[in-house]
Amino acid sequence: MREKVEEVLAQIRPNLWADGGDVELIDVEDGIVKVRLTGACGGCPMRTMTLQGGIERILKEQVPEIKEVTAV
Repeated sequence: MREKVEEVLAQIRPNLWADGGDVELIDVEDGIVKVRLTGACGGCPMRTMTLQGGIERILKEQVPEIKEVTAV
């Protein structure tokens, strides 16, 4: 599952890079994905929306086994 998550994150990254941010995969365990938002995304007031409305939504669509995405 980790490889699938990495592939999806690779598709999402260009959008984050466009705004000066990035996402780092920390862990995947029992359907829970832990990521770290870095760069401009790390301190952005919209990071919750980016995480839940963007990253989590896309991951769940493309990897149905994903239950939750959390930021660490």
